[in-house]
Amino acid sequence: MQLPALSSALRPTLSRRIGWLSWSKWLAVPLFSLMQHAASPWRSMFFITLVLSAALSVFLFFSLRAWELSLRRQFVREAPLPRFLGAKLMVQYPQLSARDTELVLHGLRQFFMAHLRSNRQFVAMPSKVVDAAWHEFILHTRGYQQWCHAAFGSVLHHSPAEVLGRDARRNDGLRRVWFWACKEESIDPRQPSRLPLLFALDKKFAIAGGFTYVADCGAMDRQNADAYCGTSFGDGSSGCGGDGGGGGAPGDAGSFGGADSSSSGGDGVGDSGCGGGCGGGGD
Repeated sequence: MQLPALSSALRPTLSRRIGWLSWSKWLAVPLFSLMQHAASPWRSMFFITLVLSAALSVFLFFSLRAWELSLRRQFVREAPLPRFLGAKLMVQYPQLSARDTELVLHGLRQFFMAHLRSNRQFVAMPSKVVDAAWHEFILHTRGYQQWCHAAFGSVLHHSPAEVLGRDARRNDGLRRVWFWACKEESIDPRQPSRLPLLFALDKKFAIAGGFTYVADCGAMDRQNADAYCGTSFGDGSSGCGGDGGGGGAPGDAGSFGGADSSSSGGDGVGDSGCGGGCGGGGD
């Protein structure tokens, strides 16, 4: 009866498996050299062996890299977050229940996933309440660093919550987050029928100073003139409402999903251009 518990204890953790894969994929490089050396006595077969060893090394490298990225995504979705984050949030926002804080932490996972799936490019935070959770996590310095290294391979540094504006880099960071948050919930980022969780939390929990979004600019006048709309992330405008005006937000609205978006497919969303909506590749 003790064997199952023993095997479970000895099973490598997800973070350790990621660590092994992060360096083991580089074994493909010495493998190529070893195969070349082994083929050197047979000069007539040298060219064929050279091509085969190169192909095998490349295949091995990218196979292990894909496995590593898959485990990193699993880690972001499933790895435990510190239990104290929920309690800290309820102190800062007394209107939140324990169940509410679970939703906020799920929104934080969406943000982390956007960073990972955009090839670890810069991402900007669109929610005040999720930003508060992120900040509390960062204060737990050692735990946050370990979590980030398992999820991303490096530490994700903090940036404050914001909306589309004049800063092109921050606008691109918001666009990447919108794109991948939509993808996590199977929402078409060009023509969203609803908001992804990360963009809905501030309004849902009536966060003071938070950002209110609606899915479509067409619904702006009917719902909230001070809100921001999801479709504005891809049409080059700074927002249909709020203090953004409509003078245009600089940045790359045509490819804001990041590198991973161009190779995605499967839900009928194009992988280039924006049209009148949010643009980007499929999932």
